Amino acid sequence: MAGKDHARLDELQRDPYPLYARARRSEGLIFVPELDAWLVARDADVREVLRRPEEFSSVRALLPDVMPSPAALELLAKGYGKRPTVVSTDGPAHQRHRAPLNRGLSAGRIAALVPYAAERAEALVEGFAADGGVELMAAYAKKLPGQVIGHLIGLDPADVPVAVHGGYRAEQLLFRPLDPDAQVHAAEDVVALQRLLDTYVRERRESPRDDLCSGMVAALAPGDGELTLDQRHELVSNLQNFLIAGHLTTTALIGTTMLHLLSDRRQWELICADPELIPAAVEEAARFDTAVQGFRRTTTRPVTISGTELPAGATVFVAYGSANRDEGRYDRPEVFDITRPLSRQHVAFGHGAHGCPGSQLAREQLRLTIELFADRLPGLRLDEGKAPVVMRPTLIHRSPEALHLLW
Repeated sequence: MAGKDHARLDELQRDPYPLYARARRSEGLIFVPELDAWLVARDADVREVLRRPEEFSSVRALLPDVMPSPAALELLAKGYGKRPTVVSTDGPAHQRHRAPLNRGLSAGRIAALVPYAAERAEALVEGFAADGGVELMAAYAKKLPGQVIGHLIGLDPADVPVAVHGGYRAEQLLFRPLDPDAQVHAAEDVVALQRLLDTYVRERRESPRDDLCSGMVAALAPGDGELTLDQRHELVSNLQNFLIAGHLTTTALIGTTMLHLLSDRRQWELICADPELIPAAVEEAARFDTAVQGFRRTTTRPVTISGTELPAGATVFVAYGSANRDEGRYDRPEVFDITRPLSRQHVAFGHGAHGCPGSQLAREQLRLTIELFADRLPGLRLDEGKAPVVMRPTLIHRSPEALHLLW
C-alpha cells in the first residue's frame, strides 16, 4: 500500500464505524480501496469466514500499509525474525505455534499473574494519584500491559521499556508513513528489540525457567543442543509477535474503556456505586470499541460470501469492530451501555481457531484497572480544557492518542 493516500487511510482508521454501517447495509461485500480488500462487515459473515480457515487463509493476515525504504530494509536484514507466527499460519503450523501460548496463558497461569498485575497497577496509580491530573495513556495504559506481558515472558523489568518501545516502533515502521531518516531510526529500534529477544532465547536454552520464553523455546525447538540460526529467527519472530500483541491491544482497551466510561458520567457513577457492574463493563467496552478492529484473510479457492463471488487469492478484511455493532445481533449497538446484559458472545477477541489466547489476561487487566480507579479516584473526569480526544490512525490497536484526566 505504499502508493495509497495515507490521509484518506488515516481518516478511515480514526473512525471506521460509518464505513462499517454502510457496508452492513449493502448487498454483498464492498471493496475498500484504502484497505485494498473486500470488507466483511456483518456478524454472521465475519463468523463464517473465521470458521473456514481452509478457505480463508491467515498467511497474509498482517499486510503492512507501508513498505520500508531500502535503507530500512537493509537494517532489518541484520536482525532476526520474518518467520511465520501464530497470527500468520493455518492448520498444523498454527497449532504448533499456538500450543505453547495456550499453556503459558492457561487459567492457572493467568490467576497466578493477576496479583503481580494488581501490584504494578497500584504502583503506577500511586505515582500520580496526588497530582490531580494525568495523561492516562503515557502514565498508565502504555505501562501496565508491557510490564505484565514482560513478566509473563520472563523479561528483566529493566528490559521492559526497551521491549515496549521496540513494539511501537515496529508498528510505526510498517503502518505509518515516515520520512527516510525516521524509517532508519525505527528499524534500528526494531532490530534492538530482536537482538534483546534473541539473547533471552539463547539464555533460556541453556537455563530454562518457569516462564513463557522457556516454554516457547522447548516447544518450537525441542532438544537441548545449541539453537540453530533458523530456530532463533523463528523464536524471535514468535516472541516479538506475542509481546506486541500482548501489550498494544490491552493498552488500547484500557484507553478506550476509560474514555467511554468517563464520556457518560452516569455510567462511571454506576460503576463507582456498584462494582459488580465491572465485568459487564469490560465486555461492553470490548464490544463497543474493539481494540483489534480486524485482520485480513486471503481466499485459497473461489468462494462466495454474502452473495459476493471472490476468486482465489482475493483479500478480505474481517472487521471484528463492525460485527460487534451489527444491528441484527445487538439492541442499540451504537450505544455504550454497561447495563447491557453480560455477554461474551462478541468477536472482540476473534472467533474460531484464531481466537485470541490472551483474551482472559486482557480482561483481567481491564477489570482490575476499573476497580482500582473507581476505588482510588472516583472523582475521575475528562479534562475538558484539553483538545478533543483523537484516536490513533490504526486498525490494529484502536486507542486514544492521549487521554487527559482530572480528579
